[in-house]
Amino acid sequence: MVAPGMNGGVMVTEMAIVDTFTKLIFAVEEDFSAVEHAVIDGFRAVEANVYRDNTAEMGEYLRNLGVREMIQLVARVERHIREHPVVPAASADAQRRAQRPH
Repeated sequence: MVAPGMNGGVMVTEMAIVDTFTKLIFAVEEDFSAVEHAVIDGFRAVEANVYRDNTAEMGEYLRNLGVREMIQLVARVERHIREHPVVPAASADAQRRAQRPH
């Protein structure tokens, strides 16, 4: 669902986006992973209607989309994340340590 990207970032797949949207649609009340938070942030970035919504409201919005709209939204979120890579915390820490003078 996630693959290593360039510059230590994580490339989020369509399946990871769909899985996250499914959790939102069915109001799964559990902690979201870093990748799922990246998908939620990407969703907010590409869809102004959910920018300030909580996850329950985002799920309601997704439930009301048609199939074609959902497919288009997944593609938009994937493109956004690809253009704004997610850097996992562990990777970011490693990069900072590598840049520190010894």
